[in-house]
Amino acid sequence: MNIQKLFDLSGKCAVIVGGAGKIGLPLTEALGEAGASVVIASRNKHEETLETFKNKGIKIHFVEMDQADEGMVLQGLDCVSRHIKTPDILINCGVERPMQGFFEDSFEKWDLSMRANARGLFLTCRAFAKSMAATGGGSIINVASIYGLVAPDPALYEGTNIETEPDYPYTKGGMIMFSKYLAARFAKNNVRVNVIAPGGFYNNQPEPFLSQYCKKVPLGRMAVHDDLKGVAVFLASPASSYITGAVIPVDGGFSVI
Repeated sequence: MNIQKLFDLSGKCAVIVGGAGKIGLPLTEALGEAGASVVIASRNKHEETLETFKNKGIKIHFVEMDQADEGMVLQGLDCVSRHIKTPDILINCGVERPMQGFFEDSFEKWDLSMRANARGLFLTCRAFAKSMAATGGGSIINVASIYGLVAPDPALYEGTNIETEPDYPYTKGGMIMFSKYLAARFAKNNVRVNVIAPGGFYNNQPEPFLSQYCKKVPLGRMAVHDDLKGVAVFLASPASSYITGAVIPVDGGFSVI
């Protein structure tokens, strides 16, 4: 097949949970630019974001969804299937980070994180994988983190009032193994399940964290918008048709040293 055809997503339908967020925006843009009809699944409609994508000629839609509410997940899947088509692609990049008290925060905040992040991952993946399996296959892409692969380095946070919450590596590490479980379970149905593990994403972080982080990264910088687009299209497209259960770090080499 011609290489351009291998990366072409024309005629595909992609649902991106959290598609209007910091990580979701470049993924939404990328799949739309590759020709897919893209559905942002979120609790809020993000009118300005939808309008911006429409003005770029991207086929963009919205479905209201709380990923931790099974009824809303099933209703959203049914709505997309009826009004567009059965989704060929699911990207899970919605995340809640309630433990802003870090290690000293309450167990109630931990439970809130598990509801949104762990339960949400299970419910969306189960519903969409079963739907894809019944209609010939598809691609599920779960967005984890390098902190699902390696422990946070406390030295990066010296001189700041920030750190990584304890629930975050727990849920992101679990996401990676759950994705491998799904990849093995649904391979016979031609449903591929892979993971993107981004490194730190530039978002005007304070000094000295920014300089300390960049010094640790072999490529010498944090990730930016366009760094996430190519890997998303690759994993969503026929170009990766023989890849499942993989974890691809997009971290400038952070996790190799």
